[in-house]
Amino acid sequence: MAATDTDTFVRALRAQSQRYHSQHPFQVRMNQGRLSRRQIQGWVLNRFYYQKNIPLKDAAILSNCPHREVRRRWIRRILDHDGTGEGEGGIAAWLRLGEAVGLTSQQLWDDRQIVPGVRFAVDAYVTFARTRPWIEAVAASLTELFAPDLMAERLAAFERFYTWIDPVGLAYFRARLAQAPRDAEHALELVTQHCRTADEQARAVAALSFKCDVLWSMLDAIDRAYPDGA
Repeated sequence: MAATDTDTFVRALRAQSQRYHSQHPFQVRMNQGRLSRRQIQGWVLNRFYYQKNIPLKDAAILSNCPHREVRRRWIRRILDHDGTGEGEGGIAAWLRLGEAVGLTSQQLWDDRQIVPGVRFAVDAYVTFARTRPWIEAVAASLTELFAPDLMAERLAAFERFYTWIDPVGLAYFRARLAQAPRDAEHALELVTQHCRTADEQARAVAALSFKCDVLWSMLDAIDRAYPDGA
């Protein structure tokens, strides 16, 4: 099938921003300063399950990708999250966020406290990366196109409304302000390069739509588990 022109393809990918979880009611209330301490803690706790699975997702992409030059760059994402030493990387930064909101490392690592809907959504994302063509998993990561604006808004909200949180714990968000645009640029370059036919491009857009569903479903599950006033 003939390819859609690149500009039209990229617009179709970017249009998925309308389905991004920045518009979820729970996220909107977070940015308005309307969440309780327990709700913030519940979000941090459950989101950690996603954070610690990101390197597994990226390792799956590496294992499926036949292109050495792609693997050389993509592996940086694993190092960004796992770090190269103790106390480094995004996972360690999220653990510090957990401590800043009053959770222990033991609580964060204990999967028994994860809301079932969050576990299901995250596991589905990792399975997608393991079982689908590598370029579709790369396309699914393109939610990073939309992440910087949300990250900046979330950081500002935490600093303004949730002053009980130790600012040291917000380092993860600050780091992602630079990392997410870099990663998104690389992923978009790969997707436009390797998705040439109309069918390949449609599957790339569907993969990104699926990832938006994953993130939205996570917030649905968290919102139900930690209702207002509970």
